[in-house]
Amino acid sequence: RPGKFNCVIYLQVFNATTAELLSHHQVELKQEFPKEGWVEQDPKEILNSVYECVEKTCEKMKELNIDITNIRAIGVTNQRETTVVWDKTTGEPLYNAIVWLDLRTQTTVDHLLKRIPGKNKTFSKFKTGLPLSTYFSAVKLRWLLDNVEEIKKAVEDGRAMFGTIDSWLIWSLTGGKNGGIHCTDVTNASRTMLFNIHSLEWDPELCKYGTGCFLLCNTGQKSVFSEHGLLTTIAYKMGKDKPAFYALEGSVAIAGAVVRWLRDNLGIANSSLEVEKLAAEVGTSYGCYFVPAFSGLYAPYWEPSARGIICGLTQFTNKNHIAFAALEAVCFQTREILDAMNKDCGIPLSQLQVDGGMTTNKILMQLQSDILCIPVVKPSMAETTALGAAMAAGAAEGVEVWSLNPRDLTAVTWERFEPQINPEESEYRYGRWKKAVMKSMGWEASESSNGKPKINAGQVLLISQLT
Repeated sequence: RPGKFNCVIYLQVFNATTAELLSHHQVELKQEFPKEGWVEQDPKEILNSVYECVEKTCEKMKELNIDITNIRAIGVTNQRETTVVWDKTTGEPLYNAIVWLDLRTQTTVDHLLKRIPGKNKTFSKFKTGLPLSTYFSAVKLRWLLDNVEEIKKAVEDGRAMFGTIDSWLIWSLTGGKNGGIHCTDVTNASRTMLFNIHSLEWDPELCKYGTGCFLLCNTGQKSVFSEHGLLTTIAYKMGKDKPAFYALEGSVAIAGAVVRWLRDNLGIANSSLEVEKLAAEVGTSYGCYFVPAFSGLYAPYWEPSARGIICGLTQFTNKNHIAFAALEAVCFQTREILDAMNKDCGIPLSQLQVDGGMTTNKILMQLQSDILCIPVVKPSMAETTALGAAMAAGAAEGVEVWSLNPRDLTAVTWERFEPQINPEESEYRYGRWKKAVMKSMGWEASESSNGKPKINAGQVLLISQLT
Protein backbone atom coordinates (compact mmCIF):
# COMPACT_ATOMS: atom_id res chain seq x y z
CA ARG A 1 0.00 0.00 0.00
CA PRO A 2 2.30 2.78 -1.27
CA GLY A 3 2.24 5.94 0.80
CA LYS A 4 0.67 4.31 3.84
CA PHE A 5 1.77 2.35 6.89
CA ASN A 6 -0.64 0.91 9.40
CA CYS A 7 -0.68 1.13 13.15
CA VAL A 8 -3.16 -0.44 15.53
CA ILE A 9 -5.73 0.59 18.14
CA TYR A 10 -6.05 -2.10 20.83
CA LEU A 11 -8.72 -2.45 23.50
CA GLN A 12 -8.17 -5.09 26.16
CA VAL A 13 -10.17 -5.98 29.27
CA PHE A 14 -8.44 -7.55 32.28
CA ASN A 15 -9.59 -9.20 35.49
CA ALA A 16 -8.42 -6.96 38.35
CA THR A 17 -7.87 -9.93 40.65
CA THR A 18 -5.99 -12.36 38.40
CA ALA A 19 -4.71 -10.03 35.59
CA GLU A 20 -6.32 -12.49 33.15
CA LEU A 21 -7.08 -11.07 29.69
CA LEU A 22 -10.87 -11.42 29.36
CA SER A 23 -11.60 -9.87 25.97
CA HIS A 24 -9.96 -7.75 23.32
CA HIS A 25 -10.36 -6.20 19.88
CA GLN A 26 -8.05 -4.33 17.52
CA VAL A 27 -8.45 -2.05 14.51
CA GLU A 28 -5.75 -1.05 12.02
CA LEU A 29 -5.30 2.68 11.40
CA LYS A 30 -3.89 4.34 8.31
CA GLN A 31 -0.92 6.66 8.49
CA GLU A 32 -0.73 9.23 5.71
CA PHE A 33 2.51 10.51 4.12
CA PRO A 34 1.41 13.63 2.21
CA LYS A 35 5.01 14.79 1.61
CA GLU A 36 8.48 13.41 2.09
CA GLY A 37 9.15 13.18 5.83
CA TRP A 38 5.55 14.06 6.80
CA VAL A 39 3.52 11.55 8.84
CA GLU A 40 -0.13 12.19 9.75
CA GLN A 41 -3.18 10.41 11.15
CA ASP A 42 -6.87 11.36 11.07
CA PRO A 43 -7.97 12.14 14.68
CA LYS A 44 -11.59 11.25 13.83
CA GLU A 45 -10.49 7.86 12.51
CA ILE A 46 -8.57 7.27 15.75
CA LEU A 47 -11.65 8.18 17.82
CA ASN A 48 -14.03 6.09 15.69
CA SER A 49 -11.64 3.13 15.94
CA VAL A 50 -11.82 3.41 19.73
CA TYR A 51 -15.62 3.42 19.55
CA GLU A 52 -15.50 0.33 17.32
CA CYS A 53 -13.11 -1.43 19.69
CA VAL A 54 -15.39 -0.68 22.66
CA GLU A 55 -18.46 -1.95 20.82
CA LYS A 56 -16.83 -5.16 19.55
CA THR A 57 -15.15 -5.92 22.88
CA CYS A 58 -18.43 -5.51 24.76
CA GLU A 59 -20.14 -7.84 22.25
CA LYS A 60 -17.47 -10.48 22.88
CA MET A 61 -17.86 -10.10 26.65
CA LYS A 62 -21.61 -10.63 26.39
CA GLU A 63 -20.99 -13.79 24.35
CA LEU A 64 -18.77 -14.98 27.23
CA ASN A 65 -21.53 -14.08 29.74
CA ILE A 66 -19.36 -11.39 31.35
CA ASP A 67 -21.35 -8.48 32.78
CA ILE A 68 -19.95 -5.28 31.21
CA THR A 69 -21.33 -3.20 34.10
CA ASN A 70 -18.49 -4.68 36.18
CA ILE A 71 -15.96 -2.58 34.25
CA ARG A 72 -14.75 -0.09 36.86
CA ALA A 73 -12.04 1.95 35.13
CA ILE A 74 -10.43 2.66 31.75
CA GLY A 75 -6.71 3.29 31.24
CA VAL A 76 -5.17 4.94 28.16
CA THR A 77 -1.72 4.28 26.74
CA ASN A 78 -0.72 6.15 23.61
CA GLN A 79 1.91 7.58 21.28
CA ARG A 80 2.93 10.40 23.55
CA GLU A 81 4.34 13.09 21.27
CA THR A 82 1.71 12.84 18.50
CA THR A 83 -0.05 16.23 18.42
CA VAL A 84 -3.70 17.19 17.84
CA VAL A 85 -5.42 20.60 17.76
CA TRP A 86 -9.24 20.73 17.70
CA ASP A 87 -12.14 23.18 17.96
CA LYS A 88 -13.81 23.02 21.39
CA THR A 89 -17.08 24.49 20.04
CA THR A 90 -17.58 21.97 17.23
CA GLY A 91 -15.53 19.04 18.53
CA GLU A 92 -13.83 18.76 15.14
CA PRO A 93 -10.06 18.45 14.57
CA LEU A 94 -8.55 21.51 12.88
CA TYR A 95 -5.82 19.50 11.17
CA ASN A 96 -4.61 15.93 11.00
CA ALA A 97 -2.63 14.64 13.99
CA ILE A 98 1.10 15.15 13.40
CA VAL A 99 2.76 11.86 14.35
CA TRP A 100 5.78 11.69 16.65
CA LEU A 101 8.26 10.70 13.90
CA ASP A 102 7.18 13.46 11.48
CA LEU A 103 10.11 15.56 10.20
CA ARG A 104 8.40 18.67 8.79
CA THR A 105 9.41 20.68 11.86
CA GLN A 106 13.15 20.55 11.21
CA THR A 107 13.02 24.11 9.84
CA THR A 108 11.11 25.16 12.97
CA VAL A 109 13.85 23.60 15.11
CA ASP A 110 16.51 25.44 13.08
CA HIS A 111 14.71 28.77 13.55
CA LEU A 112 14.38 28.20 17.29
CA LEU A 113 18.06 27.31 17.55
CA LYS A 114 19.01 30.65 16.01
CA ARG A 115 17.29 32.39 18.96
CA ILE A 116 19.23 30.37 21.55
CA PRO A 117 22.68 31.58 22.68
CA GLY A 118 25.31 29.31 21.20
CA LYS A 119 22.61 27.38 19.28
CA ASN A 120 22.59 24.91 22.15
CA LYS A 121 20.12 22.06 21.48
CA THR A 122 20.19 21.08 25.16
CA PHE A 123 19.14 24.52 26.45
CA SER A 124 15.83 23.14 27.78
CA LYS A 125 17.18 19.83 29.02
CA PHE A 126 17.52 20.83 32.68
CA LYS A 127 13.83 21.68 32.87
CA THR A 128 12.37 19.10 30.47
CA GLY A 129 14.95 16.32 30.24
CA LEU A 130 14.68 16.68 26.45
CA PRO A 131 16.84 18.13 23.67
CA LEU A 132 15.37 20.46 21.06
CA SER A 133 14.16 18.04 18.38
CA THR A 134 11.43 17.43 15.81
CA TYR A 135 10.37 14.51 18.03
CA PHE A 136 8.45 16.46 20.67
CA SER A 137 5.02 18.12 20.67
CA ALA A 138 6.03 21.77 21.18
CA VAL A 139 7.67 22.20 17.77
CA LYS A 140 4.77 20.40 16.08
CA LEU A 141 2.39 22.87 17.75
CA ARG A 142 4.60 25.79 16.67
CA TRP A 143 4.49 24.54 13.07
CA LEU A 144 0.69 24.29 13.20
CA LEU A 145 0.41 27.83 14.55
CA ASP A 146 2.70 29.13 11.82
CA ASN A 147 1.26 27.21 8.88
CA VAL A 148 -2.44 26.42 9.37
CA GLU A 149 -4.69 29.48 9.06
CA GLU A 150 -7.69 27.70 10.58
CA ILE A 151 -5.69 26.99 13.74
CA LYS A 152 -4.38 30.56 13.94
CA LYS A 153 -7.96 31.87 13.76
CA ALA A 154 -9.21 29.35 16.35
CA VAL A 155 -6.44 30.41 18.75
CA GLU A 156 -7.33 34.08 18.29
CA ASP A 157 -11.02 33.26 18.94
CA GLY A 158 -10.21 31.14 22.02
CA ARG A 159 -11.65 28.01 20.39
CA ALA A 160 -8.48 25.93 19.97
CA MET A 161 -7.53 22.99 22.19
CA PHE A 162 -4.17 21.27 22.01
CA GLY A 163 -3.25 17.86 23.30
CA THR A 164 -1.57 14.54 22.73
CA ILE A 165 -3.71 11.58 21.70
CA ASP A 166 -4.72 10.77 25.29
CA SER A 167 -6.12 14.31 25.72
CA TRP A 168 -8.10 14.12 22.46
CA LEU A 169 -9.61 10.74 23.36
CA ILE A 170 -10.46 11.61 26.97
CA TRP A 171 -12.03 14.95 25.98
CA SER A 172 -14.11 13.23 23.30
CA LEU A 173 -15.13 10.25 25.47
CA THR A 174 -16.19 12.43 28.42
CA GLY A 175 -18.57 14.65 26.50
CA GLY A 176 -16.55 16.49 23.88
CA LYS A 177 -18.07 19.88 23.07
CA ASN A 178 -20.69 19.23 25.78
CA GLY A 179 -18.40 19.48 28.77
CA GLY A 180 -15.60 17.08 27.87
CA ILE A 181 -12.63 17.01 30.27
CA HIS A 182 -9.43 18.49 28.81
CA CYS A 183 -6.59 16.80 30.68
CA THR A 184 -3.40 14.79 30.45
CA ASP A 185 -0.99 13.14 32.88
CA VAL A 186 2.60 13.98 33.76
CA THR A 187 4.08 11.26 31.53
CA ASN A 188 2.47 12.67 28.39
CA ALA A 189 3.05 16.27 29.51
CA SER A 190 6.73 15.52 29.98
CA ARG A 191 7.05 14.77 26.25
CA THR A 192 5.65 18.08 25.02
CA MET A 193 8.86 20.03 25.80
CA LEU A 194 6.65 22.54 27.65
CA PHE A 195 6.53 20.81 31.04
CA ASN A 196 8.98 21.21 33.92
CA ILE A 197 9.65 17.66 35.12
CA HIS A 198 10.88 18.90 38.53
CA SER A 199 8.10 21.28 39.53
CA LEU A 200 5.57 19.08 37.65
CA GLU A 201 4.01 22.20 36.15
CA TRP A 202 3.71 23.80 32.71
CA ASP A 203 6.68 26.12 32.33
CA PRO A 204 5.80 29.72 31.30
CA GLU A 205 9.26 30.31 29.82
CA LEU A 206 9.14 27.17 27.69
CA CYS A 207 5.59 27.96 26.52
CA LYS A 208 6.97 31.18 24.82
CA TYR A 209 8.10 29.88 21.48
CA GLY A 210 7.17 32.87 19.58
CA THR A 211 8.67 17.77 21.13
CA GLY A 212 8.58 2.69 17.88
CA CYS A 213 10.61 0.84 20.25
CA PHE A 214 11.46 2.35 23.64
CA LEU A 215 13.88 1.28 26.36
CA LEU A 216 13.38 2.71 29.84
CA CYS A 217 15.33 2.48 33.07
CA ASN A 218 13.50 3.46 36.25
CA THR A 219 15.73 5.84 38.24
CA GLY A 220 13.30 6.21 41.15
CA GLN A 221 12.41 9.63 42.56
CA LYS A 222 15.69 11.10 41.27
CA SER A 223 15.93 12.59 37.78
CA VAL A 224 19.18 11.47 36.13
CA PHE A 225 20.49 13.52 33.20
CA SER A 226 22.13 11.54 30.44
CA GLU A 227 25.57 12.29 29.08
CA HIS A 228 25.11 9.75 26.28
CA GLY A 229 22.13 10.91 24.25
CA LEU A 230 19.22 9.55 26.32
CA LEU A 231 16.13 11.41 27.51
CA THR A 232 15.17 12.14 31.12
CA THR A 233 11.42 11.62 31.43
CA ILE A 234 8.69 10.97 33.98
CA ALA A 235 7.95 7.25 34.32
CA TYR A 236 4.79 7.52 36.42
CA LYS A 237 2.95 9.32 39.21
CA MET A 238 0.32 7.14 40.88
CA GLY A 239 -1.87 9.79 42.48
CA LYS A 240 -2.32 13.50 43.09
CA ASP A 241 -0.34 13.49 46.33
CA LYS A 242 2.08 10.72 45.35
CA PRO A 243 5.68 11.38 44.26
CA ALA A 244 6.78 11.32 40.63
CA PHE A 245 9.17 8.57 39.53
CA TYR A 246 11.65 9.24 36.74
CA ALA A 247 13.30 7.20 33.99
CA LEU A 248 16.04 7.35 31.40
CA GLU A 249 14.67 6.54 27.97
CA GLY A 250 16.02 5.75 24.54
CA SER A 251 13.74 5.84 21.50
CA VAL A 252 14.11 3.81 18.30
CA ALA A 253 12.18 5.62 15.56
CA ILE A 254 11.68 2.59 13.29
CA ALA A 255 11.33 -0.85 14.88
CA GLY A 256 8.18 -2.81 14.02
CA ALA A 257 7.60 -0.34 11.18
CA VAL A 258 10.64 -1.71 9.34
CA VAL A 259 8.86 -5.07 9.01
CA ARG A 260 5.72 -3.32 7.72
CA TRP A 261 7.91 -1.37 5.28
CA LEU A 262 9.27 -4.63 3.86
CA ARG A 263 5.70 -5.88 3.55
CA ASP A 264 3.88 -2.78 2.28
CA ASN A 265 6.51 -0.82 0.35
CA LEU A 266 8.87 -3.48 -1.02
CA GLY A 267 6.32 -6.30 -1.16
CA ILE A 268 8.88 -8.99 -0.27
CA ALA A 269 6.46 -10.58 2.21
CA ASN A 270 2.72 -10.71 2.78
CA SER A 271 2.85 -10.66 6.58
CA SER A 272 5.13 -10.07 9.55
CA LEU A 273 5.21 -13.83 10.10
CA GLU A 274 6.51 -14.32 6.57
CA VAL A 275 9.35 -11.87 7.25
CA GLU A 276 10.33 -14.03 10.24
CA LYS A 277 10.26 -17.16 8.04
CA LEU A 278 12.37 -15.51 5.34
CA ALA A 279 14.99 -14.57 7.92
CA ALA A 280 14.93 -18.03 9.51
CA GLU A 281 15.61 -19.72 6.15
CA VAL A 282 19.07 -18.14 5.87
CA GLY A 283 19.97 -17.36 9.50
CA THR A 284 22.33 -14.56 8.42
CA SER A 285 22.33 -11.21 6.64
CA TYR A 286 25.40 -12.31 4.66
CA GLY A 287 27.16 -9.03 5.41
CA CYS A 288 24.11 -6.90 4.56
CA TYR A 289 23.25 -4.08 7.01
CA PHE A 290 20.01 -2.09 7.08
CA VAL A 291 19.81 1.28 8.85
CA PRO A 292 16.08 2.24 8.79
CA ALA A 293 16.58 5.95 9.45
CA PHE A 294 13.44 6.88 7.51
CA SER A 295 12.88 9.88 9.80
CA GLY A 296 16.47 10.48 10.87
CA LEU A 297 18.21 8.87 13.83
CA TYR A 298 16.85 9.25 17.35
CA ALA A 299 18.64 8.18 20.56
CA PRO A 300 21.55 8.28 21.07
CA TYR A 301 22.48 10.28 17.92
CA TRP A 302 19.65 12.82 17.49
CA GLU A 303 20.65 13.26 13.86
CA PRO A 304 17.74 14.45 11.67
CA SER A 305 19.88 14.55 8.52
CA ALA A 306 20.23 10.74 8.44
CA ARG A 307 18.24 8.62 6.00
CA GLY A 308 17.73 4.89 5.60
CA ILE A 309 20.35 2.82 3.81
CA ILE A 310 20.93 -0.84 2.96
CA CYS A 311 24.63 -1.54 2.44
CA GLY A 312 26.98 -4.47 2.03
CA LEU A 313 24.97 -5.86 -0.91
CA THR A 314 26.46 -8.43 -3.30
CA GLN A 315 25.05 -10.42 -6.21
CA PHE A 316 24.37 -13.20 -3.71
CA THR A 317 22.12 -10.99 -1.52
CA ASN A 318 18.42 -11.84 -1.72
CA LYS A 319 15.19 -10.91 0.07
CA ASN A 320 15.91 -13.42 2.85
CA HIS A 321 19.14 -11.63 3.76
CA ILE A 322 17.39 -8.24 3.70
CA ALA A 323 14.64 -9.62 5.98
CA PHE A 324 17.31 -10.87 8.40
CA ALA A 325 19.12 -7.51 8.25
CA ALA A 326 15.86 -5.71 9.06
CA LEU A 327 15.40 -7.77 12.24
CA GLU A 328 19.05 -7.25 13.14
CA ALA A 329 18.54 -3.48 12.74
CA VAL A 330 15.98 -3.48 15.55
CA CYS A 331 18.44 -5.35 17.77
CA PHE A 332 21.42 -3.13 16.94
CA GLN A 333 19.41 0.01 17.71
CA THR A 334 18.40 -1.49 21.05
CA ARG A 335 22.07 -2.31 21.74
CA GLU A 336 23.06 1.31 21.13
CA ILE A 337 20.49 2.56 23.62
CA LEU A 338 21.38 -0.09 26.19
CA ASP A 339 25.08 0.80 25.94
CA ALA A 340 24.24 4.47 26.61
CA MET A 341 21.98 3.49 29.51
CA ASN A 342 24.65 1.30 31.10
CA LYS A 343 27.13 4.21 30.92
CA ASP A 344 24.67 6.67 32.47
CA CYS A 345 23.54 4.30 35.24
CA GLY A 346 26.95 2.81 35.95
CA ILE A 347 25.33 -0.60 36.50
CA PRO A 348 25.30 -2.90 33.44
CA LEU A 349 21.96 -4.56 32.81
CA SER A 350 22.06 -8.29 33.53
CA GLN A 351 19.00 -9.15 31.43
CA LEU A 352 16.53 -7.34 29.16
CA GLN A 353 12.79 -7.61 29.83
CA VAL A 354 10.71 -7.07 26.70
CA ASP A 355 7.07 -6.79 25.70
CA GLY A 356 4.94 -5.78 22.72
CA GLY A 357 3.85 -7.35 19.46
CA MET A 358 7.36 -7.90 18.08
CA THR A 359 8.25 -10.19 20.99
CA THR A 360 6.24 -13.00 19.36
CA ASN A 361 9.05 -13.18 16.77
CA LYS A 362 11.38 -15.83 18.20
CA ILE A 363 14.12 -15.14 15.64
CA LEU A 364 14.13 -11.49 16.73
CA MET A 365 14.26 -12.39 20.43
CA GLN A 366 17.21 -14.75 19.90
CA LEU A 367 19.00 -12.16 17.76
CA GLN A 368 18.47 -9.56 20.47
CA SER A 369 20.06 -11.82 23.09
CA ASP A 370 22.99 -12.62 20.78
CA ILE A 371 23.68 -8.95 20.00
CA LEU A 372 23.34 -7.78 23.62
CA CYS A 373 25.30 -10.77 25.01
CA ILE A 374 22.75 -11.01 27.87
CA PRO A 375 19.52 -13.00 28.33
CA VAL A 376 16.26 -11.62 26.95
CA VAL A 377 13.10 -12.52 28.87
CA LYS A 378 9.54 -12.00 27.69
CA PRO A 379 6.33 -12.54 29.63
CA SER A 380 3.61 -14.91 28.46
CA MET A 381 1.36 -11.83 28.37
CA ALA A 382 3.08 -9.85 25.60
CA GLU A 383 0.97 -6.67 25.80
CA THR A 384 2.13 -5.54 29.23
CA THR A 385 1.79 -1.89 28.19
CA ALA A 386 -1.98 -2.35 28.05
CA LEU A 387 -1.91 -4.39 31.26
CA GLY A 388 0.05 -1.62 33.01
CA ALA A 389 -2.47 1.00 31.92
CA ALA A 390 -5.29 -1.21 33.21
CA MET A 391 -3.51 -1.75 36.54
CA ALA A 392 -2.90 1.98 36.98
CA ALA A 393 -6.55 2.74 36.21
CA GLY A 394 -7.76 0.02 38.58
CA ALA A 395 -5.48 1.28 41.36
CA ALA A 396 -6.53 4.94 40.98
CA GLU A 397 -7.86 6.85 43.96
CA GLY A 398 -11.60 6.34 44.23
CA VAL A 399 -11.48 3.13 42.15
CA GLU A 400 -8.97 0.93 44.01
CA VAL A 401 -10.07 -2.44 42.63
CA TRP A 402 -6.50 -3.47 41.72
CA SER A 403 -3.83 -3.77 44.37
CA LEU A 404 -0.27 -2.93 43.30
CA ASN A 405 1.21 -4.48 46.45
CA PRO A 406 3.77 -7.03 45.19
CA ARG A 407 2.35 -9.64 47.59
CA ASP A 408 -1.05 -9.36 45.88
CA LEU A 409 0.19 -9.63 42.29
CA THR A 410 -0.11 -12.93 40.44
CA ALA A 411 3.05 -14.73 39.31
CA VAL A 412 4.21 -14.04 35.75
CA THR A 413 5.54 -16.79 33.50
CA TRP A 414 8.48 -15.93 31.26
CA GLU A 415 10.24 -17.28 28.18
CA ARG A 416 14.01 -16.85 28.31
CA PHE A 417 16.45 -16.47 25.40
CA GLU A 418 20.16 -16.99 26.14
CA PRO A 419 23.05 -15.77 23.92
CA GLN A 420 24.10 -18.43 21.41
CA ILE A 421 27.08 -16.74 19.76
CA ASN A 422 30.41 -15.74 21.27
CA PRO A 423 30.97 -12.10 22.33
CA GLU A 424 33.67 -11.61 19.68
CA GLU A 425 31.25 -12.31 16.84
CA SER A 426 28.64 -10.07 18.43
CA GLU A 427 31.13 -7.19 18.70
CA TYR A 428 32.24 -7.66 15.09
CA ARG A 429 28.67 -7.46 13.76
CA TYR A 430 27.90 -4.49 16.02
CA GLY A 431 31.02 -2.69 14.77
CA ARG A 432 29.90 -3.17 11.17
CA TRP A 433 26.47 -1.80 12.10
CA LYS A 434 28.06 1.32 13.61
CA LYS A 435 29.98 1.81 10.37
CA ALA A 436 26.70 1.61 8.43
CA VAL A 437 25.11 4.17 10.77
CA MET A 438 27.90 6.63 10.01
CA LYS A 439 27.23 6.15 6.27
CA SER A 440 23.55 7.04 6.80
CA MET A 441 24.25 10.52 8.20
CA GLY A 442 24.27 13.81 6.32
CA TRP A 443 21.91 12.81 3.52
CA GLU A 444 19.40 15.60 4.07
CA ALA A 445 19.62 19.19 5.26
CA SER A 446 16.72 21.40 6.38
CA GLU A 447 14.01 22.41 3.95
CA SER A 448 14.73 25.52 1.91
CA SER A 449 12.38 28.47 1.79
CA ASN A 450 10.49 26.94 -1.18
CA GLY A 451 9.64 23.85 0.88
CA LYS A 452 11.98 21.50 -1.01
CA PRO A 453 14.82 19.61 0.71
CA LYS A 454 18.21 21.27 0.47
CA ILE A 455 20.96 19.17 -1.09
CA ASN A 456 24.15 18.89 0.92
CA ALA A 457 27.43 19.90 -0.67
CA GLY A 458 28.59 16.29 -0.67
CA GLN A 459 25.48 15.30 -2.59
CA VAL A 460 26.05 18.03 -5.18
CA LEU A 461 29.57 16.76 -5.74
CA LEU A 462 28.37 13.18 -6.09
CA ILE A 463 25.72 14.19 -8.65
CA SER A 464 28.27 16.14 -10.71
CA GLN A 465 30.58 13.13 -10.76
CA LEU A 466 27.82 10.79 -11.88
CA THR A 467 26.74 13.09 -14.69
